[in-house]
Amino acid sequence: MLFSSLEFLYLFLPCALIAYFLAPRQAKNAVLLTVSLIFYALGEPKYLPVLLLCTLTGFIGARLMGSPDAHRGAARKAVFVVAVLLNVATLVFFKYLDTVLKWLSVSPIGIFLPLGISFYVFQILSYLADVYLGRVEPQRDAVKLFTYVTLFPQLVAGPIVKYSEVSDALDLRSHSVSGAASGVRLFCIGLAKKVLLANPAGEVWDRIVSSPELYSSTLSAWLGVIFFALQIYFDFSGYSDMARGLGRIFGFSFPKNFNYPYASQSITEFWRRWHITLSSWFREYIYIPLGGNRRGRARTYLNLLAVWSLTGLWHGAGANFIAWGLYFFVLIALEKLFFGKVIDRIPRIFRHAYALFFILCGWPIFAFDSSLPSLSASAGADYFLRLFGVGAESVRGEEIYLATRQAPFLLISALAATPFGAYSFERISESRESAHAVANILAISALLICTAYLVDSGYNPFLYFRF
Repeated sequence: MLFSSLEFLYLFLPCALIAYFLAPRQAKNAVLLTVSLIFYALGEPKYLPVLLLCTLTGFIGARLMGSPDAHRGAARKAVFVVAVLLNVATLVFFKYLDTVLKWLSVSPIGIFLPLGISFYVFQILSYLADVYLGRVEPQRDAVKLFTYVTLFPQLVAGPIVKYSEVSDALDLRSHSVSGAASGVRLFCIGLAKKVLLANPAGEVWDRIVSSPELYSSTLSAWLGVIFFALQIYFDFSGYSDMARGLGRIFGFSFPKNFNYPYASQSITEFWRRWHITLSSWFREYIYIPLGGNRRGRARTYLNLLAVWSLTGLWHGAGANFIAWGLYFFVLIALEKLFFGKVIDRIPRIFRHAYALFFILCGWPIFAFDSSLPSLSASAGADYFLRLFGVGAESVRGEEIYLATRQAPFLLISALAATPFGAYSFERISESRESAHAVANILAISALLICTAYLVDSGYNPFLYFRF
């Protein structure tokens, strides 16, 4: 069930809110857990046991590590390793086995990817690691831990929330009208990003890649990349904003997942702003434990290679995702070696142009997943070459018409992808006493417009459900 669906907005969410706020304080976690499990079951009931078993291994593993009989020796380490391997093995089985079998020319089993498995397994792994390292105490209340892992606002698409970030709220959290109003506003902002920006951008991208006979020039190739870049950003950041908004309503504070990544001035900065919780997870649980940059230059780049290979693999087992991860490894390694110092000396506008160019060049590698119809590796290679004029045909009238017609949308989307909107609202807030009233009116208006769009349109995909 999508957050941007009428069923969620006007049926599931109202029922969930009523049940939650009518429940007594001591029962709120149990109600939220029940609601979250219902949410997951409505989307994919057959994989609900996978979610529960993964969470159970995390709960039992942490309890065993924290028991009086467990010492910081071999037994405790063995429990940690077994619990981690069980969760990693589950992720590998569902996400990568069929692809590996194809590589080995063996008939695939036909396994479907459980919703949100990449997100909730990473949360369980971070919890186990933090308990093992003594950063947090193991949760002794199963309801609280299961609530943490299964929280429906961020269950299927993040952000990746560490246990330490919500542990206090699981024990005691406050609710207020102002907090709920803030959450509603943030949710509506995310909904508008998803419905009014990501969906229209995705429709144009789909039209371009599905009609190569009409859109075959360098102009159309770049248009397609730009629209895909807008779709994936507004799609994922919009969903993250909706998750954070819902979290505020229920008394939780989820970490920010995007910070205007297309405003970056280097590739390194881009990955500090894009999917922040995933980057932070790999830095804290992979890069630093491997030694980070503390063991010499060669080891630093080896650690970076491991992190970016895993970043690509996290998105999928397809060769395109691995290539996408390695693409950013090369760019970041070059910036660390020498190019970063060169970039720092050039004017800001050229730094931004450099970053945006290579970010956009990376999206075709990501987008052409051979597991999807019409997005084969050969089609992706042809598309990438067309960006630079290789194999491109003359510009057609359809392409000029498309570019002209979409120019206002591109301008609006480009502004929305920068801090311009937030800055403008802050200025309004400083100059008007009724800023909150204005914000509430804008949020309600966005909700109504999005509702009208959803009633009229059947196009409402969510890209990160694939991951």
